[in-house]
Amino acid sequence: MMQLDLFPTDLHLRCIDPASNKRRFYALSVQRTLFDEWVLVREWGRIGVSGRLRRDPYPSAGPALDALHELARQKARRGYEPVGS
Repeated sequence: MMQLDLFPTDLHLRCIDPASNKRRFYALSVQRTLFDEWVLVREWGRIGVSGRLRRDPYPSAGPALDALHELARQKARRGYEPVGS
């Protein structure tokens, strides 16, 4: 449980390029279920429109957080930046 205090469990990214009319978001969240499992929730799409939603189950928080950070790294390579930066 201490690991959750050290690493963020929610991340909101966006990629905006007016020249190509690109306004996209990507949200990641690690959540605990009622059945004591962990889920990485991903939502993505165009800003201002409800996006697609995907839930990937994990047996513990560690692998779910690792997956969150790996996806964040991949999105950063594609031009996504954290909201508020």
